[in-house]
Amino acid sequence: MIIMGVDPGTAITGYGIVSCVNNTFSLVECGTIRTNFKEPMCYRLQAIYDDLMQIINRYNPDQYVVEEVFFSRNSKTALPVGQARGVALLAGANAGLKVFEYKPLQVKMAITGYGGADKKQVQYMVKTLLNLNFIPKPDDAADALALAICHAYHNGFNEKVFL
Repeated sequence: MIIMGVDPGTAITGYGIVSCVNNTFSLVECGTIRTNFKEPMCYRLQAIYDDLMQIINRYNPDQYVVEEVFFSRNSKTALPVGQARGVALLAGANAGLKVFEYKPLQVKMAITGYGGADKKQVQYMVKTLLNLNFIPKPDDAADALALAICHAYHNGFNEKVFL
């Protein structure tokens, strides 16, 4: 099973591709899509969409996961991040994928067992669960990987996959 997680943002969108075979996770790829803040928003959103579609076409994931955005402090960023989230959802839908969504609390619970976990705790567990020698960077990519792993846990995936 190949799962793609997306942590949406207009400046930086993180993505993570995880393989889950017999309840064992492995990193396929992770990274970020960065946009130029000087560009009009419509072109930044287009760049995010185009890059997500290229990644989807390259890895052909079986499942696609987008983070539900939670804002407690900065409502100014809510609209732009919501727009990036909409683009991420559209990319998955247009690719014909099953699209799933999880709140940050759900991801923290699935990855660490504690909903109040901080970023470092989540990143450490992503490193551990993927059997890596490093913590994936930047944070947006690590968050996207955590989303993919969370989804696998929530759905009890235990299928063989051939890469």
